[in-house]
Amino acid sequence: MTMTMPGPIAKYFAADRTGGEAFADCFAETAIVRDEGQVHEGRAAILRWKSGASAKYSYTSEPFAIEQDGEKTIVLSHLTGNFPGSPIDLRYAFTLEGDRIARLEIGS
Repeated sequence: MTMTMPGPIAKYFAADRTGGEAFADCFAETAIVRDEGQVHEGRAAILRWKSGASAKYSYTSEPFAIEQDGEKTIVLSHLTGNFPGSPIDLRYAFTLEGDRIARLEIGS
């Protein structure tokens, strides 16, 4: 099944495979990410979060469902890798600001 995602979200999942500046560029300068009980504020902090996770774990993420919930776009994705609890389905709640991600909350 082919899913149509808003551009910034499609860009996020593509950049998630490579990380680096392409990943950080998905986010607004003042973006906020909540993941595993931690809050990462600003593009530089988000890049550090992604770099740390990428150094620690290898994984693949396969989005399989998308829905709109008010101003949030919810994407469900199947993650498989060398992290505790693998495989797992995660819920990504994106709030967009123009062509960037302003807020991302990741949970199960």
